Amino acid sequence: MSKQPLPQPVLDPTKRSKIPVDSNHGLWGFFNKNRKALSTREDVIGTGRPWTVEELRHKSWEDLHSLWYICCKERNRLATEYKERKRLQFVPQHEGARKRDMTIRQTQAKIKHTLTERWYAWEEARKVAEDDPEVNLKADLDTPAYRPRSFEDEEEVDEQPRAAAAAGPA
Repeated sequence: MSKQPLPQPVLDPTKRSKIPVDSNHGLWGFFNKNRKALSTREDVIGTGRPWTVEELRHKSWEDLHSLWYICCKERNRLATEYKERKRLQFVPQHEGARKRDMTIRQTQAKIKHTLTERWYAWEEARKVAEDDPEVNLKADLDTPAYRPRSFEDEEEVDEQPRAAAAAGPA
């Protein structure tokens, strides 16, 4: 208990002090492009289609990572709007928001698919490299990871099977 009186709320909006807000603040990402708490049907309807796996295969790791978190942020925004509509006892969620959420989920599934393909390709390349005498998988900064045979060595290797084939069966 304090002997000081509690502050009284300022009910008149003209008497409230203005608080400067950075227009690029990260928390604006939780609102729609109009920076409103709730989107209208028109805001959600013309939003687009999910990415295809073929399109995502051409993206870099950084681009896929960024796209994944953009999708997470958008789904979080839609879920926040849903909860706010429910709290205010509005229509729980319009069909456009559900379709938008499904589109985002499809994109995220396709990002996972693309990354899974890359992982399997990496594993196959690693297995091939383990058997390749020119590749040193345990290389560090002082030793080269790739030591190609010289051109003369390749000719000698190619000539040995030819010489054996010319000699015929023993």
